[in-house]
Amino acid sequence: MNPLRKFKNWYKDAKNEYTFDHTAFNLSTSYKNKPYSRMVLLKKILPDGFVFFTNIKSNKGKHFKSNNFLSMCFYWENLKKQIRIVGKGIVCDEKDSDDYFSTRIRGSQIGAWASKQSSEIENRSYLLKKFNQYSKKFKNKQVPRPKYWVGIKITPIEYEFWEGGEFRIHKREFYYLKNKIWQKKILSP
Repeated sequence: MNPLRKFKNWYKDAKNEYTFDHTAFNLSTSYKNKPYSRMVLLKKILPDGFVFFTNIKSNKGKHFKSNNFLSMCFYWENLKKQIRIVGKGIVCDEKDSDDYFSTRIRGSQIGAWASKQSSEIENRSYLLKKFNQYSKKFKNKQVPRPKYWVGIKITPIEYEFWEGGEFRIHKREFYYLKNKIWQKKILSP
C-alpha cells in the first residue's frame, strides 16, 4: 500500500471523529545537536509532501535552515493511532505562501506582522501595542504577506503507522524509500 494513501485514510478518520484539531502535529527539528519539538498545524497535503506555515526567522525557521531534515508526529488518542513522518523540508514558492496567507483571518494576518516570533519582548503589552500599530497601518487595506512568513513542504522519506493494541501488543508498520519505491516492514511494539 502507498503510505500516502494510508495517511489520507487515517487523516480522514481523524477529521470525522477527533474532537480536537486533527491537523495538529508535533514538528521536531535538530539544531546544534539538540532536538526541539513544538505543535504546528498541517495546512496542505500534496502528492509529494505536507505543508505548514511559519515565520522563517523564528527558532524553528533557524533550525530548518541549519538542518532541513524534519519529523512530524500526529497522535489521535481517541482513535489510538499515531503517524510519524520523517522527511526533507523545502521553502514553498512565494505564490503558494501568498495564496495561503490571503485565506487567513485578518487578525491572524496582522499578528504575523506584529510578532517577531521567538524573539524576546519586554512584556505582553509590547506585543499588543505592535498589533494595534499594524492594525492601524493596514486599516481599510489588504494585509500583505510578510516576506518572512512562508510555507515549508516536508517531502517524506519514512512513515511509521502505529495502532494501539491491548496489552501493549501494538501494530507498527514502517515504510521507507528504496530506489524511489516504498518498502514496508512490520515492527515489534
